[in-house]
Amino acid sequence: MARYTGAVCRQCRREGMKLYLKGDRCYSDKCAVVVKNYAPGQHGQGRKKVSEYGTQLREKQKVRRMYGILEKQFHNYFEKAERQKGVTGENLLRLLELRLDNVVYRLGLASSRVDARQLVRHGHFTVDGHKVNIPSCLVRIGQVIAVNEKSKKSPKFEEIAASMVHRNAPQWLEQDKESLSGKVTALPVREDMDQNINEQLIVELYSR
Repeated sequence: MARYTGAVCRQCRREGMKLYLKGDRCYSDKCAVVVKNYAPGQHGQGRKKVSEYGTQLREKQKVRRMYGILEKQFHNYFEKAERQKGVTGENLLRLLELRLDNVVYRLGLASSRVDARQLVRHGHFTVDGHKVNIPSCLVRIGQVIAVNEKSKKSPKFEEIAASMVHRNAPQWLEQDKESLSGKVTALPVREDMDQNINEQLIVELYSR
């Protein structure tokens, strides 16, 4: 399946919650979930009885869309999480959080994960001083993520620098707003991750 290229607001409406796919718009009154708080399509406002499998599937789709990952890649993350020590669901979310595009978003260096992915692909970021253009690259404790020097002068990053003043990173990241950089100081724990996710449903789905 190819990457979704339609209206991303439909994805938020389908999941019945904000997935924060459009940056600042998601925090405004123009957010599609606020304007039309029901699923898209002609049957979107109808009542539907959801099975146990349907509930599990919706949870998996919600997390996939939140992080912008295709099915095969998401399943690979699950298999990797299953092989690790600890709770599989938490391991899965931790792997997703440690993706470079997500770290860039969490540091406030992009307005959304979609924006972060595009900026990473265009080579605007470095990891420990080396340019990295792979959004799925997993960062490690102690690594420094920064905007490269040439990119800092662009209008895009001047705008990001201004908005970054009002955005704080989670506890597992150290944010340097002046130099437009950040450092991974610890592995994210469950309390640092999205509380609207029920990862156990995803584990149950893949364990069928």
